[in-house]
Amino acid sequence: MTKGDERGRGGGRSPAVRVKATAGRTASSRRWLERQLNDPYVAEAQRKGYRSRAAFKLLQLDQRFALLKPGLRVVDLGAAPGGWSQVAAAGIGKSGKLVALDILEMAPLPGIEPLILDFMDAAAPERLRAALGGPADLVLSDMAAPTTGHAKTDHLRIIGLADAAFDFAESVLAPGGSFVTKVFQGGTERDLLDRLKRRFDKVRHAKPPASRAESAETYVVAQGFHAAAEPG
Repeated sequence: MTKGDERGRGGGRSPAVRVKATAGRTASSRRWLERQLNDPYVAEAQRKGYRSRAAFKLLQLDQRFALLKPGLRVVDLGAAPGGWSQVAAAGIGKSGKLVALDILEMAPLPGIEPLILDFMDAAAPERLRAALGGPADLVLSDMAAPTTGHAKTDHLRIIGLADAAFDFAESVLAPGGSFVTKVFQGGTERDLLDRLKRRFDKVRHAKPPASRAESAETYVVAQGFHAAAEPG
């Protein structure tokens, strides 16, 4: 099924799928189902065997920033259900190493080593380096805190999660490494950006086409990790 603005075989527009209201189905669940049925990335993810439509976000970020290269050591934070891990594993090839770190169990994927662990655990950096066989070249985070519906609260939660992901990245990244994290658009991410700019050569925002237009999510891509400046 296709979005309402996509062309059908006859050259006209394919009608959007509408879900009928039924007893036991809330308005919000009906809207979610309609969005899924009319989302071309959902259908394409199913066709290509990706575990989530989010896989296309990483594909598009990689096309723009050349994040994935054969032989890299990569960690995917909050990896379940595995869409980003699938893309990353293909990008680094058999010569690379990918660890999918999550507190949730994830069904096995070829070329991916699962690590069931809270990344904020004090022992997590050491365990991650051991699993990778060295420092990481790329830390990925598509994590998002559960939303409340209150925009300011949701923004603060996801920025806090991005801050924690960067704390982890600082402790495991190799010189020259990269860090990608999801944020929500809003002013309170300035402190995070300032931190990133002190540790990376390039820090840029990107909203890949697969990120829904109505979503406030965007991504920060930081490349060229280097040692912290000496105080004073």
